[in-house]
Amino acid sequence: MSEPNTPGMDPDDEYGVATARPALAKPPLYKVIMLNDDYTPMEFVIHVLELFFNLDQETAVQVMLQVHTKGAAVCGIFPKDVAETKADHVIEYAKQNHHPLMCQVDRAE
Repeated sequence: MSEPNTPGMDPDDEYGVATARPALAKPPLYKVIMLNDDYTPMEFVIHVLELFFNLDQETAVQVMLQVHTKGAAVCGIFPKDVAETKADHVIEYAKQNHHPLMCQVDRAE
């Protein structure tokens, strides 16, 4: 038979049991980077940015212009699995539409 609990004492304390609190950390984030090419029309790039990254028209045009003038631009920052899936979907969609548009995924700093 166990001893009666002292008022205000946690029942687990009599056994020396401590509640473990796991250290939680946010998952690392990854950038989806769209790469420039000489063949994909600007309108298609804008369409892809709106469709896969939910950018409004004005932001999509700005990102497209950065891809065009600087050779690459970040389309979004996501957890690794989401970033890889978005990049894969963009590449597959571009292939289906006969465009060589490419994306890469890099760890965000």
